[in-house]
Amino acid sequence: MVLVQTPLRVSFVGGGTDFKEYYARRDGSVISAAIDKYVYVMVKKRFDDDIRAVYSKTEMVKSVDDIRHDLIREALRKTGVEKGVEIATFADIPSEGCGLGSSSAITIGLLNALHAYTGVRKTSEELAQEACDIEIDILKRPIGKQDQYIAAYGGIKHIVFKVNDTVQVNHLDLTGPSVKLLEQRLLLLYTGMTRKSSEILTEQKEKMGEHFTMLDKMNGLVPQLKESMLNGIGTEFGRLLDKNWRLKKQLASKISNSDIDTCYERTLQAGAVGGKICGAGGGGFLLLYCTPEKRGAVTEAAKPMREVKFRFEKCGSIVLLDVRP
Repeated sequence: MVLVQTPLRVSFVGGGTDFKEYYARRDGSVISAAIDKYVYVMVKKRFDDDIRAVYSKTEMVKSVDDIRHDLIREALRKTGVEKGVEIATFADIPSEGCGLGSSSAITIGLLNALHAYTGVRKTSEELAQEACDIEIDILKRPIGKQDQYIAAYGGIKHIVFKVNDTVQVNHLDLTGPSVKLLEQRLLLLYTGMTRKSSEILTEQKEKMGEHFTMLDKMNGLVPQLKESMLNGIGTEFGRLLDKNWRLKKQLASKISNSDIDTCYERTLQAGAVGGKICGAGGGGFLLLYCTPEKRGAVTEAAKPMREVKFRFEKCGSIVLLDVRP
């Protein structure tokens, strides 16, 4: 039996420049961070040759081709596991529409677990490449590459998406006190709203040509945030989040809505410096930056949104358990 843990993530600035429609013309970049909220994948040998997949539903099939869960089906194909196996996925946070990169974390976790089950250990780079191949090239999902890479690598990363289709993952060498300070000044709030990210991202992808200037501006925030973080965590971090969010909202019609906008403005009035909706937008989680003395007032202003406490996670996808009979 194999058990794999893969982190979810929060993305700070640059999201959208990880789409091929952008980085095929000029390098894109993001700053993204893994957090201590996880998806888990368990893989276990069966007595018979059937395949059993357990997620929000349960499937029992004879052939890989019959599996309805597209990520499980394609991960089995990619790793060459064809029969006699049970797969179960579960998560710390409900994954549907959460905006924390859960789909890509599941894909990375599935690949890591199934490779380990076959006795193969893949590098973070290999896992990320395979996950991108499944989600973007095979399943044609309207997404970029940052979620696969941060789930595979973990940590707080500056990720560059090169014109030549390679990806450069740079670790941000923050001091321990700086990481702790950032954790103390970030609030992660569940909006209570879920959405189909594919609808928002499809519109964003279709309109990428007319919004290229805004994406350039978002891309330009990445070196500013990187410099700010390396020079000490201060209110500039929050201001750059706010700039990124106000640009991001213009990329597609459903990235924000009146409820999100009203709540966000209330939190700014209560003392938050800035923030953004995580992921595609439209719901999921709101990330805010505020000083510790304003935290209580900001949390109160955000009600009925619920705070989810988190820390950053240094590790990417890891095998927690690998037991052989």
